[in-house]
Amino acid sequence: MSGKIQKTGKTTRKPDARVARTHDSLGDALIALMHEKPFDSITVQEVLDRAAVGRSTFYAHFRDKDDLFLSDVEHFFELVSTMLTRRHDTSNRVAPVRELFTHIADARKFYAALVASGKVHDVMDLGQGCLARGIEARLLELARARAMNAMHRAALAHSLAGALFSMLSWWIDHAMQPSPAEMDKIYHQMVWAGVGT
Repeated sequence: MSGKIQKTGKTTRKPDARVARTHDSLGDALIALMHEKPFDSITVQEVLDRAAVGRSTFYAHFRDKDDLFLSDVEHFFELVSTMLTRRHDTSNRVAPVRELFTHIADARKFYAALVASGKVHDVMDLGQGCLARGIEARLLELARARAMNAMHRAALAHSLAGALFSMLSWWIDHAMQPSPAEMDKIYHQMVWAGVGT
């Protein structure tokens, strides 16, 4: 994951720069430690020492290291889910499949640490929820899907997010082949075959 942390759903205000930097430091420290040792053996104190953040500051924002980890993951997937909109992408893509798969390929060691930690299912569940919301919003932006009624669009977005994470699991199990670009193409062919024109 990116190491960028932000609680989502708790507040609609952006955190101030100092809080964001603290969250980034804590998230980066935890991710770095996960590259070095099993998640269960990492202590909050090790995270604090690595991030140079005080204990009271940590507990003002997070309950424990699991809360920190899931906050970091959630923020990463929120960024992924809104990437196409933020970039003003003019394609008919509903999700940045190529970019997500490329990131996963570049983070193979971290993915292995996730599997070893037993956290991979939590990560996939969080990701699927975030991507479902992002796909639903993206469908509203696209002329090909804008006319759908809201219930149909929400159900479709949920299904498409599930399909995306199913494809991601398959792709990881098949040595990350074919390329992320090809997986993006396959995914969106499936999307538009199902949605119609």
